[in-house]
Amino acid sequence: MWGRHYWGARRPSDGAAGAEAGGGVVVMFAWLSSQERHVRAYVDLYAALGWACLVCHSDFITLFMPEKAAVLADRVLTELVKELNIRPVPVVFASFSGGPKGCTYKVLQLIQRRCKGQLSLDDYQLVRDCVCGQIYDSSPVDFVSDLGTRFLLHPSVLKMPEPPRVLSWMTRGIASGLDTLFIGKFEAQRKEYWETLYSSVHVGPILIFCSEDDELAPCSAVQNFGRRLLELGGDVNLVKWHSSPHVGTLQASH
Repeated sequence: MWGRHYWGARRPSDGAAGAEAGGGVVVMFAWLSSQERHVRAYVDLYAALGWACLVCHSDFITLFMPEKAAVLADRVLTELVKELNIRPVPVVFASFSGGPKGCTYKVLQLIQRRCKGQLSLDDYQLVRDCVCGQIYDSSPVDFVSDLGTRFLLHPSVLKMPEPPRVLSWMTRGIASGLDTLFIGKFEAQRKEYWETLYSSVHVGPILIFCSEDDELAPCSAVQNFGRRLLELGGDVNLVKWHSSPHVGTLQASH
C-alpha cells in the first residue's frame, strides 16, 4: 500500500463533538514524512471547532506515480463515503505542502469524473455535493525530483536538524533514477496536476496560507496560484505571513 489514512479522532457517526451543531469533516492531506504526532495539533483544532478529521499521509513515490496516488485517493474517498452515506455533512479539503501532488489532485479528478475510480458515480457525486471549501497551507508546490528531494530532506519536514547521511544518499539516488526512467512523463504529469488544481476553482471558497521566507513553497509561486484562481472567478482568501516555518500556520497565528 502506498500511503495511509485514518480518522484523527472520532468519526462523525460516532457523535464527534459539535456534529449536532453543524460540524463536518476536514480531509487533511498531510505533508510528506509526517506522522500522526506531527498533525495532532491540527486534528485537535478541528475537533475543538466541531469538525471530525480524516487524515491522509502520502508517500514519496505517489508524487511521481499518478496511478499510486489515484489508488490512495480512492481509498480516502471510500472511507469518507461510508460516513457521508450515514449522514451527509460539509466537507473541507485541507492540503499541506506536498499533499496536493501526493493525493489531493487525484481526489479532485475522481469527484470531477476526470479519471476512473472504484466507487460508483453516485458516490463521487455525493462527495462533490458535500465539499464546501478548500485550504492550502504552504502549498501547492511545483514538484520536480530536485524539489521533491529537497522537500524530503528539509529539517521542517523530517523534524530533525540534519537528515541522516544514508537517507540523503538514498533519497537523491531514487530521485535521480526517477528522472532517468520517467523524464518524458514528468512534464505531462506536471501539466495535468496544475490543470486539475485550477479546475477545482469553484469547489467551495479557497483559503491559502503562505510565508515570505518559505524555502519549500516559494511565496511567489503560491501567490501566482491564488492570483490565477481569482482570474478564473474563484472565491479566494490568501493569508501571507512575513516569517513562518514550512507548514507552521498554527505557530505563526499564535
